[in-house]
Amino acid sequence: MTTPLPPVDPEGFLCDTNDWTKPIAQQLALNEGITLTDAHWEVLDSLRAFYQEFDLAPAMRPLIRYLKLHLNKHDINSLYLLSLFPGSPAKLAAKIAGLPKPENCL
Repeated sequence: MTTPLPPVDPEGFLCDTNDWTKPIAQQLALNEGITLTDAHWEVLDSLRAFYQEFDLAPAMRPLIRYLKLHLNKHDINSLYLLSLFPGSPAKLAAKIAGLPKPENCL
């Protein structure tokens, strides 16, 4: 069963971050071929907290630093995020988290 998506931009990012819900995140992830696990949700929830705190979606390095600090997991690195969000992890995670595209992501 698919969840209808609110308006998205040409790259699939939500036009309004306030439209985000967990079912919408699950649908956005499925559209990318990802089934969300607890590990995904941990990153997505932290990413949304980062956005609430700084009003921007982080690129990869700031995201990793934030996750290490707030999840208290020092083994988080770019390979870990790539395993969860293939291709461009910061960009893909931001999309699924309902955030704008990080500014320096292609």
